[in-house]
Amino acid sequence: MEAFANKLKVQIIQHLNLEDLEPDEVGLDDPLFGEGLGLDSIDALELIVFLEKEYGIKIENPEEGKQIFQSVNTIASFIQQHQNT
Repeated sequence: MEAFANKLKVQIIQHLNLEDLEPDEVGLDDPLFGEGLGLDSIDALELIVFLEKEYGIKIENPEEGKQIFQSVNTIASFIQQHQNT
């Protein structure tokens, strides 16, 4: 799963145009919002669109989104769980 999570870091950086950030600067368990990477609600919407386009996964419940977007690892885990169903 770590290899997938590292790939996901690169995809997130590219999709959100975080040009000043290198993948190795993002810890797999670092918070994505607030004091972590400092992403905001617009970034959350872009992540939702990214998951739908790239992985065919829809997030319809905002409360679920808060749990999913905690870190790169939580996103990777969610994708892997939902691609196997």
